[in-house]
Amino acid sequence: MKSRHHSFFLSRSIFRKTLFVLAVSLGGGLSFGAGEHGVGTNEQFRGPVGLQMYSLRSICQENVEEGMKLASEMGFKYVEASRLYDLSIEEYRALLDKYGLTAGSKNWGVEMFLSESKMDEVIHEAKILGITDVGIAWFPHVRPFSLADAQRAVEVFNRAGAYLKKAGMRFIYHNHGYEFHPWDGGKEGETLFDFIIQNTDPETVAFEMDILWTVFPGADPAALLRKYPDRFVLLHLKDLKKGVEGNLSGGTPVENDVAIGSGQADYPAILKAAQEAGIKYYFIEDESPVFRTQILESLKYLESVKLD
Repeated sequence: MKSRHHSFFLSRSIFRKTLFVLAVSLGGGLSFGAGEHGVGTNEQFRGPVGLQMYSLRSICQENVEEGMKLASEMGFKYVEASRLYDLSIEEYRALLDKYGLTAGSKNWGVEMFLSESKMDEVIHEAKILGITDVGIAWFPHVRPFSLADAQRAVEVFNRAGAYLKKAGMRFIYHNHGYEFHPWDGGKEGETLFDFIIQNTDPETVAFEMDILWTVFPGADPAALLRKYPDRFVLLHLKDLKKGVEGNLSGGTPVENDVAIGSGQADYPAILKAAQEAGIKYYFIEDESPVFRTQILESLKYLESVKLD
């Protein structure tokens, strides 16, 4: 994931006016958490919808509290925790509580799952955050991602999952697009991502599907959710700009992140399959420079999407 630096801070009153103007320009209908199922939901799509705090990294790197405040003012009740920046885990949790936010999960670097002492640190932080789903969003490799890389990933994930289970936690792997190389030993059309899913312990290892990083390499998110309905527990709601040609690199400019429903992903089919699979949390992640506007556009889309 690529970082972008944007330093713009609004006072609380100015930001509320900004929300109002954006809501009007988008045609109204933004509930900001007022709906029966919470922000970004409707009668057919029930969520719950949260925010991956990495979306607000340009704010949080200067002042984490401003980022928490913004998430709350947008109506979110759930977040996926991101970097702590200069805060202790206790200070981070205190800010979540202050702004009425509940953490649903968090990703760490893979190095935190290579030894029991490091995993003990993860368990300590996770307990303070109140989460049970912990994992990684990138597995180190030299391109192209190979079967040997997938085999190493399986070993790390299974070992970490078994250790975390003792603490009542579950290891989560967030796909990043490079895992979809063909798997020569699999069934027709299967990829190394299938290999990873099929060779990890379903009792201790689960997955967070990133929609953009599933569409970008040419896979079908809804089909994967139907194929493995018991393995995915979290979703990153992201969309890929129309006309962008994907590949298996696991990388694309952040400007290719667009508001949900305006890109290449078939969101009605994806959300229907996700609900049938019992997804626990749906986290909007917007890495674009215009995240403020696009997050609101994404919420509006989710509040009106029909799954039939």
